[in-house]
Amino acid sequence: MNQSRRHFLKSSLAASAALSLPARLYSAAQGANDDIRIGIIGFNGRGQDHIGNYLNCKGARIVALCDVDSTVLSRGVAQLAAKGHTVTPYQDLRKMLESKEIDVVSIATPNHWHALAAIWAIQAGKDVYVEKPVSHNVWEGRQLVKAADAHGRIVQMGVQSRSGAGLAAALEWVKDAPLGKLQYARALCYKPRPSLGKVDGEQPVPATIDYDLWCGPAAKTPLSRKRLHYDWHWVWNTGNGDLGNQGIHQMDIARRFLGEDALSPAVLAVGGRLGYVDDGETPNSLIVFHDYKKAPLIFEVRGLPDKAGSKAMDKYRGSSVGVIVQYANGHILCPDYDNAIAFDADGKELRKFVKQRAARPKGEAAETTESEPEAESHYGNFLACVRSRKTADLHGKIIDGHISSALCHTGNIAYRLGQKAAPDAIREKLQGSKDALDSFERLASHLTANNLDLATDQLTLGEHLKFDPATERFVGNAAADKLLTREYRAPFVVPEKV
Repeated sequence: MNQSRRHFLKSSLAASAALSLPARLYSAAQGANDDIRIGIIGFNGRGQDHIGNYLNCKGARIVALCDVDSTVLSRGVAQLAAKGHTVTPYQDLRKMLESKEIDVVSIATPNHWHALAAIWAIQAGKDVYVEKPVSHNVWEGRQLVKAADAHGRIVQMGVQSRSGAGLAAALEWVKDAPLGKLQYARALCYKPRPSLGKVDGEQPVPATIDYDLWCGPAAKTPLSRKRLHYDWHWVWNTGNGDLGNQGIHQMDIARRFLGEDALSPAVLAVGGRLGYVDDGETPNSLIVFHDYKKAPLIFEVRGLPDKAGSKAMDKYRGSSVGVIVQYANGHILCPDYDNAIAFDADGKELRKFVKQRAARPKGEAAETTESEPEAESHYGNFLACVRSRKTADLHGKIIDGHISSALCHTGNIAYRLGQKAAPDAIREKLQGSKDALDSFERLASHLTANNLDLATDQLTLGEHLKFDPATERFVGNAAADKLLTREYRAPFVVPEKV
């Protein structure tokens, strides 16, 4: 073990011992009005939502900010100072985790840092809120679950739909099968993703950024795109494409309606990065077919508009970003993180499951709207559980974050192991599922509308992979197993023993 890693673990153990007692006493000796002290890691994008929400949570106090970009860090400190909040700045999260003045760590870094930052925080005795996806690969996600269990920490995953009251009401309603047998869940992520552009050679990293820390557990490769920030989503070294970016939200909702609590036993993918040539790697057009025994979970990603020259995105049954759950006698549409609508087989609206009580249109029958009270916020639920120490009360348990994130990862693995194929070869492969074939035919029409010829602009037909949910490894495919984890870069290594 290298010296810096040994020093960090020693510091982590000391911090854990120092912080474990106060954590247990939030609701008892200290009382409900004592502030929970929060440190936020990464806030150039999603972390701004963390800051805004914690500022509105009673009994919570932001005491530290951490970002590898000194410009972002200075701006964040000034932002909070203007609102009357003094915070300690850190550029290195390891230094922040040594602080005994922090109870909770809230993580909104790029994806490749999520699991390691969360595990290190847990080992340092902190409770953790970690953004979606909770991992960059399957193995480290499971390690995060193990760490939370081993150290008894409160860990919330950042999929806000887990706190959506309307969705919860719809999930309860379907338990009695009012629409008949479940047939499939189809999740959609149709979001505009223009070209990143194309650059030649290595690009300069801004002097304000500690690039070694920014890369962390990922390979420290030269910057070969115009923009370091945000566009990391579209390269495999640091991101997971839109499947693991926006799509994780819809993946989680779809899985909840299927009632599945493990990874799928088989997965197939078809897709490509079409319509432009740029420095991105992840597909902007993708179908993932998770072959659960009860009913499949089908995911569709589209980054191009509905047709060439348009700014609008496609819609499927009224939604561009959402989930459609099909039953024998109707379907449920989940258009966002909070609400759901049930329709009968003829498309007539049956019920609405809404976030909070809404005015009923004149003449509408009372029983057609299932109104739920305003849900406790996702951040508020996390902080309540930090005080109570009741992991069971978390809306977004880390095990659920792991499973839904890993469904994105295994879908991406199936795609990455594939080969270019002609449309008829893809059709032949999908003949066993009319629902998967339907997804492909609609994708083919969408790409044709964008002036793409699939005979020459071929899609990738991914591997049809078998998977063992119990061991979380692929069956008889060493190449796929290799992509379940990564080569970590010392000292930023996800530990085997957590």
